[in-house]
Amino acid sequence: MHRGIANLPARIEKTLRERLQRSLHVARTPARVTARELPGEPLPFDEATGGEFVDFPVGTRWGRPWGTTWLRIEAVAPPVLEGHRRELVIDLGFDGGTPGFQSEGLAYDVEGRVIKGVEPRTTHLPFPDDVAPGATWTVFVEAASNPHLVSNPSPDQPDMGLLGDLATAPDRLLYEFRCADAALLDMEVFALMLDVQVLDELRIELPEHSPRRAQILQGLSDAIDELSPGPVAPNASAARARLRPLLDAPAEASAHRITGVGHAHIDSAWLWPVRETRRKCARTFSNVLELIDDYPEFVFACSSAQQYAWVKEDQPELYARIREAVTGGRFVPVGGMWVEPDTNMPGPEGLVRQFTLGTRFFEEEFGIAGSEVWLPDSFGYSAALPQIARLTEKRYLLSQKMSWSRTNRFPHTTFWWEGLDGSRVFTHFPPCNAYNTALTGAELAKSARQYAEHGRANSSIMPFGYGDGGGGPTREMVEIARRTADLEGSPKVSLDAPEAFFVAAEEEYPQAPVWVGEMYLELHRGTYTSQIAMKQGNRATEYLLTEAEHWAAQAAIEAGVTYPYDEFDALWQENSLLQFHDILPGTSIAWVHREAREQYAELARRARAITDGALAALAGDGAGPVWLNPAPVPQRGLLAFGSGVPAEHPPVTVTHDEDGTVLDNGIVVVRIDGRGLVVSAVDVATGREALAGPANLLQLHPDLPTRYDAWDIEDYYRNRVEDLTEHTAIGVRLDDPHAPSVVVSRRFGDSRAVQTMTLRAGERRLDCETWLDWQEPQHLLKVAFPTTVHTHSVLCETQFGHLERPVHRNTSWDAAKFEICAHRFVHVAEPGFGVSIVNRATYGHDVSRPESGDSRGPLPTTVRLTLARGPVHPDPFTDRGEHTFHYGLAVGTDVADAVEEGWRMVMPPREVEGPLPPPLVTAGDGVSITAVKLADDRSGDIIVRCHEALGRRTTAALRFSRSVASAEVVNLLERQDGESELLTELAIDGDVARAPLGPFQILTLRVRLASDV
Repeated sequence: MHRGIANLPARIEKTLRERLQRSLHVARTPARVTARELPGEPLPFDEATGGEFVDFPVGTRWGRPWGTTWLRIEAVAPPVLEGHRRELVIDLGFDGGTPGFQSEGLAYDVEGRVIKGVEPRTTHLPFPDDVAPGATWTVFVEAASNPHLVSNPSPDQPDMGLLGDLATAPDRLLYEFRCADAALLDMEVFALMLDVQVLDELRIELPEHSPRRAQILQGLSDAIDELSPGPVAPNASAARARLRPLLDAPAEASAHRITGVGHAHIDSAWLWPVRETRRKCARTFSNVLELIDDYPEFVFACSSAQQYAWVKEDQPELYARIREAVTGGRFVPVGGMWVEPDTNMPGPEGLVRQFTLGTRFFEEEFGIAGSEVWLPDSFGYSAALPQIARLTEKRYLLSQKMSWSRTNRFPHTTFWWEGLDGSRVFTHFPPCNAYNTALTGAELAKSARQYAEHGRANSSIMPFGYGDGGGGPTREMVEIARRTADLEGSPKVSLDAPEAFFVAAEEEYPQAPVWVGEMYLELHRGTYTSQIAMKQGNRATEYLLTEAEHWAAQAAIEAGVTYPYDEFDALWQENSLLQFHDILPGTSIAWVHREAREQYAELARRARAITDGALAALAGDGAGPVWLNPAPVPQRGLLAFGSGVPAEHPPVTVTHDEDGTVLDNGIVVVRIDGRGLVVSAVDVATGREALAGPANLLQLHPDLPTRYDAWDIEDYYRNRVEDLTEHTAIGVRLDDPHAPSVVVSRRFGDSRAVQTMTLRAGERRLDCETWLDWQEPQHLLKVAFPTTVHTHSVLCETQFGHLERPVHRNTSWDAAKFEICAHRFVHVAEPGFGVSIVNRATYGHDVSRPESGDSRGPLPTTVRLTLARGPVHPDPFTDRGEHTFHYGLAVGTDVADAVEEGWRMVMPPREVEGPLPPPLVTAGDGVSITAVKLADDRSGDIIVRCHEALGRRTTAALRFSRSVASAEVVNLLERQDGESELLTELAIDGDVARAPLGPFQILTLRVRLASDV
């Protein structure tokens, strides 16, 4: 047989685009449209629709950035015609792209009830059955003129970031209204379009010379032959009949099995403000409810309790419909978290509260706790997560972000992930490497091709639906799932809930491989630093809240003060929202971060007010000022959580010579040279020099990522560096002889820095404060501490423990970790001697040793903190302005010292009114208390949470202020689950509760104290 001369693939594509897609809607009749433009923040339905509307013809330019225009659409209902669906088709000026990144709308009936969203790819509204043909149906559309922003603008879009804030957005109209037409959707043409699309996408993925591919190509050609020139509808059934045998051919018995799950992944903020996310949720969820009504097999999974809470508050009628769908198992809450947070930077209690708040909301609202963690888009995964997940009754985890790593391919699709303490969760990464799929032939084939467990298992999951900016699944996607349920050459697609997939996958593959430790994303390393105020606000707020809970609990127990349960819930919820994976990482538009800075300031004010009130109640009438230690470790002679008079130490000796200034407190001797650099730090006890070169050295690098500006630091930044050694002033501050300081001022570029180095009496830590006026776009500022420590690894604190990372570059996995996230400390050590760099609110670090050159002997290890970056997108003015950083060099430390110095850095003592009663509870060495609060169930029970902090086995001895009447081990949800309590044997002896702990194990106790007699 001769080879075909015609270009059949081009013919198929042209038929789809120019004939079938354009023939879907017939009998189109323009509706009458009037409009009301409303500047400012969105208004409620009644207020927005109560004013004057003006004519809004097709072609009208509309929509200033971030504005709202209400449309009143009066459409004459088409006739009821068999095989057709009556619809109102609306085009607000869509650009052909996906939903969520341009204009979008929400339709209401005249009573203010939500109908559905109006967005690209889902532009229709169904006419109600009770609207008779010829009758007028009136709807209102709240049209949002959100600007089209992208994460990676092209060079010809240099000012795109200005659209990210009302203060800088240009005053211009963004969109042109195209249509609002009553029409009939021809269901047979719609079905033919999908038949052709599914088969053609399958054809493209099949081997070039496979018989099935040839059959499909010929069959599609035969079907197109049935379509005469002119209207498609008369011959649509005949064309479909030609394709029926191809669609009826069953899949191979060994075909890969894919569980499709409807999904939308609405970012709680990103290239839009939080207020717009609230509206996105209503648009997307109403679209989903239409699909649930139309397709009995369709299941939609939705995470983030915060988004449900918004809909409950903003759209109670829509929320009632969602609850009904949840009850029916069709709208499935997943994840059990308040939002989908970053997991690298939240502190231990911050990450815990994500789970406890989210799970409690789902249980109270829907009676569902959920068994899976759902984090498809977070930028790496903390090694603390598996234990936290298991302690909140989660067994499974879904993500896909590790597929974004640029250097190494993650080896598993389905596996057990083991955390710091040895806890494991059954984990799955969709092999399509996406969470916003459309179930295309390419995506289905990619899932089968990239599935890493072939031969031992054969099933994967595929979340489908437009996301990031919302939109969700479409009816076309569900129709594709129907056609690929059992189709020769394709994976088998079935629709189900995530938990059903996980249960079956674990049963299929119980001996899945194990990945141990953190899942470090080899990308987006700049998120540890961008938007400094997010990092500082997050760290400060977590400690302010845990401290407020602690004193409020003690005031409730010992002074009868009412515990502010509702206020704490609200504060933690707001803080949890700010940990969302595009807010805390600093990758949102300027509007988002401006609001977040304001929110952090208000959270701090409210938390401090609770603490002040509780301490005042505990102090009673008061007798004068005392010093309070808010940390769970002793400092300056004050017991953990204790108060009183700090210990007295001899003043620090300050001497000067031609080489600079020497500070000597009898524990550490520090020399600062004439440039204002720390050139020596000697541990007096051992005589060991800690520094291998000038320290507290500011270093400036170019910072020009190839793609994601706010997200990325590329390794080539290290190719150029400028040491900032010049100064404009230097002096010594001696106003406190127990804490003298050397202060040095510097200028570089358009920026200024003032560095203050303070050595306190009785401490082995040199405190460094750097005030920075940062004005260097596309640059990176680090501060370096070269140490004399010879080591191959560094210990970095994370939630509930620390992890060991390499400092060499032996493998590509090692080399990729050139920028790392750490919490309060990094610690480098040799046997018998160590150095710890601690910080108050900095996350980005790099730790290195000489990478080339000759050596005969120990090599230095340099620790650097990343202080500031200058990305220009999405926020074109990221971090311009003034910042203050606090960090310190602790000399002659071991891991226990590093842990304690980290606590002291973030929770220093302060003066309050006293006297105060003894601490409610304290713990022994190596055990850190992270939470003291009253139980969420409002029983009055005390909740104490602690963890083993040094990576060893120990016994936690928790001493209370009076005898323990009862105590039990509970999980993070503050209840027994048949698992957590079996891991720990609890013993009570008077005022002490003892429990054995494994390395980095978290222990939560529910306690009642004996009443005073």
